[in-house]
Amino acid sequence: MAIKIYKRNHAGRRNMSIVKPDGVVEKSPEKKLTVSLHRLFGRSHGKISVRHKGGGQKRRYRLVDFRQNEHLDIPATITALEKDPNRSALIALICYENGAKSYILATNSMKVGQQVVCGVNAPVNPGNRLPLKNIPAGTTICNIELLVGKGGQIVRSAGSQATLMSLDAKHAQIKLASGEIRLVNKECYATLGQVSNFEHGVEKLGKAGRSRWLGRRPHVRGSAMNPVDHPHGGGEGRQPIGMNPKTPWGKPALGKKTRRKKKASSRVIVKRRK
Repeated sequence: MAIKIYKRNHAGRRNMSIVKPDGVVEKSPEKKLTVSLHRLFGRSHGKISVRHKGGGQKRRYRLVDFRQNEHLDIPATITALEKDPNRSALIALICYENGAKSYILATNSMKVGQQVVCGVNAPVNPGNRLPLKNIPAGTTICNIELLVGKGGQIVRSAGSQATLMSLDAKHAQIKLASGEIRLVNKECYATLGQVSNFEHGVEKLGKAGRSRWLGRRPHVRGSAMNPVDHPHGGGEGRQPIGMNPKTPWGKPALGKKTRRKKKASSRVIVKRRK
């Protein structure tokens, strides 16, 4: 994996960089594994419901198989590693021995030509997918199920990983990157290894236009607004936001805990994140 840093030819190129992952091919996605993507751009019935979203490059959605349960114990060969515009991680195009093709989330160790297997009897090798009960304690895992058969829901972004701490009668203890330790049913599946494209976070956009290509619109600080537009607005010159930061709608912000006290998942959290 390499990071290309551009020369400072003009203002838009200054400090601009892109990540060039190893083994990624520049090709059109598998047509049967994509669907058209209708994006609402943060609108509900035409009105802005989420600010700072809109525009961006038109994309097609890649159908990534987060379950891998239709071809259990059938070896598959990785035929290509591709970039996915809809996520930070890379995806791998795999071809099963029975001829079926699908996209899966790529791990850091995956290479073209490598074989991967999903199943109870799969070997404990990076890139393979197994139930948590068959994975040794201390192993790095990703793309973890929270409900049996639902498919990977957590630890899916670029460079993310979790650690399988221990196994007991019904549950596995998993330590997430945030420091949270969580109980997960040990019948749930997880992929061995770290998610690919771990250098994604050091990429610098360099200019505002690249943010617009990604569908991000400009943010305006509340303290730069008028009092009628934001609780932080107004005052002579530059003023601090005060002891009680608020959202534009008057709700407490910047550190206020919003997690519900009676949330159902609280009983499976052994240790909260720091």
